Amino acid sequence: MQNRVLLVEDDDELRELLARYLSGQGFTVREAANGRDGLALALGQHCDIVVLDIMLPDINGLEVLRELRSETHLPVVLLTARGDETDRIVGFEVGADDYIPKPCNPRELVARLQAILRRVAWDQKAEVKAERHYGDLRLEPDHRRIYQHNEPLELTATEYEILQVLLAHAGSVVRKTDLMQWALGRRLEAFDRTLDMHISNLRKKLGNDDPPRIETVRGLGYSYRVPV
Repeated sequence: MQNRVLLVEDDDELRELLARYLSGQGFTVREAANGRDGLALALGQHCDIVVLDIMLPDINGLEVLRELRSETHLPVVLLTARGDETDRIVGFEVGADDYIPKPCNPRELVARLQAILRRVAWDQKAEVKAERHYGDLRLEPDHRRIYQHNEPLELTATEYEILQVLLAHAGSVVRKTDLMQWALGRRLEAFDRTLDMHISNLRKKLGNDDPPRIETVRGLGYSYRVPV
């Protein structure tokens, strides 16, 4: 079965270029030229993953993302202006799974999409696994959910992957290079702050403990500290 991607981009030439390339790589592509149409298609469950431009003619892509996150955990990759770090930071805070700067390399976009889809698809084939407890957190691998004090944490697909890796190695340091590969499915590149932004979001969602339960080990990576 082909993966379905929704491409929300108002630049007709770029959208058609990416749609042709994605189709040639085995994706079923749906297109939207504005945010409202894209939001309707995404909420109508017409796709498995969304490629979303931030600058749209009707409603900002970040507003589309906020609406999506209030209703679904559908993976979202943002298209951002090259060098605009503010949009990327806000995008991760709202709940984006990844981003790629414009003008984008279609081959890189495909690699990013495939990496995310591999991570979220495994639970459809895996056997049911026993839940695990880490202090006030409960991990249910079969449902891909994590609960805190019996309340579900509203995590993106990428945040879930990062946190479950850290929990599996609780008390030990997970190197940034390993965490990037295991959770995001790609290599850590110089000046790439994607992982740092996701960690920052996770800390906020976990309650901003002092000291933080996700500790930064300078020069190495991160460690999850199970609160007593």
